[in-house]
Amino acid sequence: MASIFSKIVNGEIPAYKIAENENFLAFLDINPLAEGHTLVIPKKEVDYIFDIEDPLYAEYFTFAKKVAVAIGAVVPCKKVGIAVIGLEVAHAHIHLIPIDTIYDIDFSKPKLKFTPEQFQEIAYRINSNVK
Repeated sequence: MASIFSKIVNGEIPAYKIAENENFLAFLDINPLAEGHTLVIPKKEVDYIFDIEDPLYAEYFTFAKKVAVAIGAVVPCKKVGIAVIGLEVAHAHIHLIPIDTIYDIDFSKPKLKFTPEQFQEIAYRINSNVK
C-alpha cells in the first residue's frame, strides 16, 4: 500500500507545495511546529533515509538546502533546523523547521493551526524564494 506521501506525489491527496523536481517534493507540514515547517521527500517511496542510493541522497540534501534557504528568507528565525526521525510515516522525509532555540524542534509540543488560506499564503511566500 502506498504511503500518504506517495499519494501526495501522485496527486491523490492535495498538499501545499513549496518546490518540486523530477526526484523530490517539498510541501508544508499540515501539523506544523512553526510557520513554514516543511517536509521534503523523495518521490520514489523509500522507507529509511539511509537506504537512498548515494548519488540521489546527495541530491536530496542539496534540494532540501534550497528549500531551507527559502524558508529562512521568509520566516523570521535564527536558523532552519532539520530533523529526520523516520518512524511516523514509512516514507523517508526531512523536516525543515524555523527555530530560535533547540526546544523549537520538540514534536511533543502542540501543533499550530492555520486556515487553508494561511497555508496557501505561507507556501506561496516560500516558493517565491526558492532559487
